[in-house]
Amino acid sequence: MANIKSAHLDWAGEGLDYNITFSNGYQANFGSQGASPMDYMLASVAGCTGADVMHVLNKKRQKVHDLSIDITGKRADTHPMVYTEVDITFVIRGEDISPAAVERAIQLSQETYCSASIIFQRAGVDVRTSYRIEEVEIA
Repeated sequence: MANIKSAHLDWAGEGLDYNITFSNGYQANFGSQGASPMDYMLASVAGCTGADVMHVLNKKRQKVHDLSIDITGKRADTHPMVYTEVDITFVIRGEDISPAAVERAIQLSQETYCSASIIFQRAGVDVRTSYRIEEVEIA
């Protein structure tokens, strides 16, 4: 059976602003006063791959205390102004984090698990990843 997702959008009454209600009940908005739909696309890729990386690192029993992700997208100069390049930087903070475990987690996310990243890649977006490990000692 297919995993069906949905969203309902209502125009907020001015500009390009919309209120969104997702099938799980979560609500958000986008438009001229806040994040654009294209901003949400970048955040979706970061959130998707971040969830995968954390899941894999936890399975590998890595002592991760924090993960942050910076994502930057370059768009075409002409319409439809699609993303052409995306850089994703993972910053993993923890104790004795294995670089090999991080590399494998990112690879699995980008090649197998992260639907959002894979959609970008299949659309011809050059998706590049990098990471930095910061040692954190908990007293």
